[in-house]
Amino acid sequence: MKDKEARRKTTARRWELRFCGRRGHLTYAPDESGLAGRLRTETAQGEAWRCLRCGDYAIGAPAASGPADDAPTPLRGKALRDAFIIRLLAIERLLRGLFLIAAAYVVWRFVGARDSVQRVFDKDLPAVRDLSRRTGIDFADAAPTRLLQRALDAGHGTLVLLAAGVLAYGLLELLEAYGLWIMKRWGEYVAVVGTAIFLPLEIYELTEKVSAFKIVAFLINLAAVAWLIWSKRLFGLRGGHAAFEKERESTSLLEVERAAARV
Repeated sequence: MKDKEARRKTTARRWELRFCGRRGHLTYAPDESGLAGRLRTETAQGEAWRCLRCGDYAIGAPAASGPADDAPTPLRGKALRDAFIIRLLAIERLLRGLFLIAAAYVVWRFVGARDSVQRVFDKDLPAVRDLSRRTGIDFADAAPTRLLQRALDAGHGTLVLLAAGVLAYGLLELLEAYGLWIMKRWGEYVAVVGTAIFLPLEIYELTEKVSAFKIVAFLINLAAVAWLIWSKRLFGLRGGHAAFEKERESTSLLEVERAAARV
């Protein structure tokens, strides 16, 4: 158990040091003298302050100062690793949203056309074709594209409704991407609900035609929903938002030092 905890702390510190190496240390001088004394030290090169993220001392004046309650609360350890995963999910949602909006444009631009979606892509959206070739992902076999191919044989009204629906779905994906990128809790809820709603459609698509692309996309979405609910304690799971905030505060270096100063 001790070895496992030591490995966890080592991994967490590696994330913190890597982030500080790219962005720089985050130092802060609290107005409370007792607390400031626990974060400051003197070296041969001058004063040094502890980084609130990685805990190392950084030589030089603090980046900011003020009341301890106003100090920044940087992501540390597990939260910092989770932020990296969330940003990857945000990028995936962004790409999907842009593709859906492009698909909605195709339907709207060619309402009443009888050409297949593949021919439309070849003619008006060469970027999508190039992306398919470079990534090895067959966008023509994706669920939205197959729906478009079916609907292009339908009437004008059906195409208009389909274009509106695909556009709304694409905008929802962009909203998910934005909320996840800025790491807001509402973004996590939107991502979970928005993704879960379409899981039955993905299952239906798998029953019609199985492909590696569909299986991977389904597993990514399923894992994303499960991971967000569990790790972010959404919908009251594992104590809900209060427990999530308490867990985050427990990793705050400033809070740890403030508690130690009271002893």
